Amino acid sequence: MNKDFLDLSQWSAQELEDIFDLTRDLKARQKRGESHQLLAGKTLGMVFEKSSTRTRISFEVGMYQLGGHALFLSSGTTQMGRGEPIEDTARVMSRYVDGLMVRTYSHDIVEQLAQHASIPVINGLTDLTHPCQIMADLFTVIEHKGSFRDLSYCWIGDGNNMAHSWINAAAVLGFELRVATPKGYEPDAAIVERANKMGANILYTNDPFVAAKDAHVLNTDVWASMGQEQEQKIREKAFAGFQLNQGIVEAADRESIVLHCLPAHRGEEITHEVIEGPHSVVFDEAENRLHVQKAIMATLMGKSLC
Repeated sequence: MNKDFLDLSQWSAQELEDIFDLTRDLKARQKRGESHQLLAGKTLGMVFEKSSTRTRISFEVGMYQLGGHALFLSSGTTQMGRGEPIEDTARVMSRYVDGLMVRTYSHDIVEQLAQHASIPVINGLTDLTHPCQIMADLFTVIEHKGSFRDLSYCWIGDGNNMAHSWINAAAVLGFELRVATPKGYEPDAAIVERANKMGANILYTNDPFVAAKDAHVLNTDVWASMGQEQEQKIREKAFAGFQLNQGIVEAADRESIVLHCLPAHRGEEITHEVIEGPHSVVFDEAENRLHVQKAIMATLMGKSLC
């Protein structure tokens, strides 16, 4: 299968549901200690321009558990960091490895790599979207709620790559989403427009309590992402009323669950009380990065379990 995983909007609802089904199977096999080496003898190249904990560990461990090998490549120690054209890098890597995962700043980089590579390219994170994280989030919802359907989802915080990915997911999968951001920090207009054209059921508001009212799933992210550290103080002021705290939880459904992609700045975008509270499934969510990404890699690079 020569397809890339750059953006959820490029996949159909059925294709994403197939990945969830495979995730469930692979996770169950691992928990039972059963072999599931669908990528035996294959290598994943991992290009990192942004630092990482969960992305590197989950992809590297995932490839090992699938019987393959993951190769860590810092962009600063490759020729990409010295100005080699992206198209040249893509063509060369296509002759060495079986798939490429990229965690970088500009979304244009992963798109160019995918355009010129003859192997699957996976978006491990860009400033525009973070599709692997949303797949892990939704799989966590499935585990705790039985399905991702017939639920209302609430995003509180920055109109960043995570907000964009939730918007894309809502557009493809059809669930209700409410996005609450401070004025001036709304999601990318092009992503909003595309979702609207797809008929997405999304409410955009500047009031977090409007977004959280009776919601089944609450989620947030840091106020200043990597590369925005110089804006920290400005953002702390702008986002002061957008903390996922006990008041927000109480406004939501009584059995709501709380997500956060981590790392969390406790006391800023989320309180210690909430992230450690009974509604939090944050660490199940973190674990599921491993299982979902294994399913994505197996779908793109591997063979069937049958």
